Formats: sequence, C-alpha cells, structure tokens
Amino acid sequence: MNGFHWDWAFTWEVFPMILTAAKVTLLATLLGSIFAIVMGLVFALLRRSNSRTLRISIYWVVEFIRSTPLLVQIFFLYYVMPEFGISMSPLATGVFALGLHYGAYLSEVFRSGIDGIEKGQWEAARALNLTIVDTYKDIVLPQAIRPMIPATGNYIIAMFKETPQLSAITLLEMLQMAKIIGSENFRYLEPFTLVGILYLVFSLLAAYGIHQVERRFPKEGFSLK
Repeated sequence: MNGFHWDWAFTWEVFPMILTAAKVTLLATLLGSIFAIVMGLVFALLRRSNSRTLRISIYWVVEFIRSTPLLVQIFFLYYVMPEFGISMSPLATGVFALGLHYGAYLSEVFRSGIDGIEKGQWEAARALNLTIVDTYKDIVLPQAIRPMIPATGNYIIAMFKETPQLSAITLLEMLQMAKIIGSENFRYLEPFTLVGILYLVFSLLAAYGIHQVERRFPKEGFSLK
C-alpha cells in the first residue's frame, strides 16, 4: 500500500498560482468587510428609529438574513436575481453576499455597543442641543467603537474563512484554484495543504492585528471629526 508522497517540486510549481488566487480571496474579504460594517451600522441605527414599523421591519430583515445559510444567499443572488434583471460578476456577488450576511450579525454587535453608552451621555447631548447626527458622530460612536472591536474582528475572520463557499459560483479563489490544480494533475495533497496553511497564517495575522488595534485604541474613544 503506497503512502503519501509529498512532491516539493510540484509544491513550488503550484504555489504562485495559489498565491494569485489568495489575492482574490483577500480582496473579497476586504470589500465584504467594508460592506458588512456599513450595512451593520445602517441596520443598527434603523433598529433605533422612532418609527415602530421601521424597527420591526428591519428586525425581521436581519433575522431572515441571519437564519438562512450563506450558501443559499450566494446561489440566490447569482442564479435567481438575473431573472429579475440584476446580474453581477462572481466577485461582486460574493462581496455583496458576504457583506449582507455578516452585516446582519454585525448590526447586533453595533446595536449592543450603542446601547452600552450611559444614559447621561445622551442627556448631555440633548442639553447641548446637538443634532442626532452630531450626537452619534461626536459622542456615541467614539465611545462605542472600542468595545465592538473584538466581536467585529471575529466576524471578519469568520467571513474570511467562509470565502471558499464562493467557489460554488466559479469565483477563482484559493479553494477553487486548488480544485483545478488537483483535477488537472491528479495531485490534491500539495494544493489543498497549501490552501489550509495560507488560511491558518492569514487568520492568525488578522487575529493579531485586531488584538493590536484593540490595545492601541483609546479607552475614552476618539473624535470622528
């Protein structure tokens, strides 16, 4: 019975291709993270609206997104939405799906951080006749951001590890590239091991970076001006 045989020559041959695909993975994660943060903040603020109808509507939208699998949402956006005249590239679909899905989760993180601001801070803002925009920009968000960093970072790392699902819509990210290399050369050990190592390295670097940001972030917040 033959054991596993690691081919270093083959490994170095396919490594540049895996790295090229890694750029797509990182780009999808970066753009998806930005979109998720924006959507999460929008959802969180709408959940605090004075309109009960709007609050309830956003609540159910968020719950629907959180309660359905990401892969189903990816398939729906890529294969179903074109029937309604909305077509996107695999990368755009992936970014939108990741951002929307994790934006729903981040909305709860942001809402919790905003709710954690002391009542006196809101009263002080009203006493100073600050507008709602200035209240959030100058008082609430600067203080709420630091406690939200760890959970936000964890969701971004989780998003990064979900990017292999984008191979289902033919996006040439790391896993898809490894599958192609394996099928063409009938060797799967090296490409899939490289992909696993890269995911581990990128995840550890991201976790370290998030920890450093949290440590260096001023506890008293900062000005958004």
